[in-house]
Amino acid sequence: MSNEQEFFAKRGFGLTIGFGRRPAVLVVDMIRAFTDPTSMLGANLDPQIKAIQSLLTCARARSLPVIFSTVSYEEADFRDAGIWALKQKGVMSLRAGTNAVELDERLDRLAGEGWLIKKYASCFFGTDLTSRLVSAGIDTLLIVGCTTSGCVRASAVDALQNGFRPMVVRECVGDRSQAAHEQSLFDLQAKYADVVGLEDSCHYIEQLPAR
Repeated sequence: MSNEQEFFAKRGFGLTIGFGRRPAVLVVDMIRAFTDPTSMLGANLDPQIKAIQSLLTCARARSLPVIFSTVSYEEADFRDAGIWALKQKGVMSLRAGTNAVELDERLDRLAGEGWLIKKYASCFFGTDLTSRLVSAGIDTLLIVGCTTSGCVRASAVDALQNGFRPMVVRECVGDRSQAAHEQSLFDLQAKYADVVGLEDSCHYIEQLPAR
């Protein structure tokens, strides 16, 4: 344990929320704009894609709800991006109807699995995600995708604030910056979520009763 981890632990941070009884998997923004390292917003997320594939295999074997998200703008002048478009030019690459906003082809979305279109970082902000989860009786979100410091973090914080148990699967999240990735995982574990391993997550899923 590092000095910082010890300091936080002594002050009561980083307690374990624990898995609940009815989980869903939230795959945050694993779209081509983010998984193609040559694109403005992209990074090499090949290891994360492989890990997500493993988690999805476990989740589907137990018929867990799976929801994928994308960021997509329809207005010609990007008015639907609000002032976020003033902060980063990459927003301009997320135009509706283009390949950039489509799910990476290595992560197939099966019939019946959710597709969430959002405009900002959190999967909860301005969407019907809370209603979807409440109606399905979900109490736990296994959160994967990108980026750790951006949309994953924002979604995890909002999950907590909306009464869901956020479980961020370490091997299944990635970022353009390794420093931002590690700091965000530290911060999430300290205050907002449980940062859990892929193996532990799959073991948890396998112990659930089949639906």
